[in-house]
Amino acid sequence: MNARSELRPANAQNQYTVTRADLPLSCPMPDMTLWNSHPRVYLPIEETGWAKCPYCGSEYILAR
Repeated sequence: MNARSELRPANAQNQYTVTRADLPLSCPMPDMTLWNSHPRVYLPIEETGWAKCPYCGSEYILAR
């Protein structure tokens, strides 16, 4: 199995729970495909524990 087939689809969910290991947070995340998504943007989540992507509207919650 190659690395490309192990990537999960981008923007497949409306809400994602992330951990500190996922920081810095970007949408789409590094383990997501890019070919069918918007440009990668970095989202500030550290202070509030919540972020929303301005492109696709996906919400990210930082697990405590």
